[in-house]
Amino acid sequence: MSALASRDLDWRKSSYSANNGDCVEVALGIAAVGARDSKDSGGPELWFRGASWGSFVAAVKGGRFDLS
Repeated sequence: MSALASRDLDWRKSSYSANNGDCVEVALGIAAVGARDSKDSGGPELWFRGASWGSFVAAVKGGRFDLS
């Protein structure tokens, strides 16, 4: 997605995010979900198709990426 088009999307941070700025924002596009660093809203974005995003969210919820 172009930076111009992504600028018009509603980027959101999790309600669980801390106030220290170390957050990821996500936006729902027409055919994909975008993710970016909340400290650099003009920086790079990653875009995922729906099925890939769903798999990632399920893995996070399942603890696959927990460090402890």
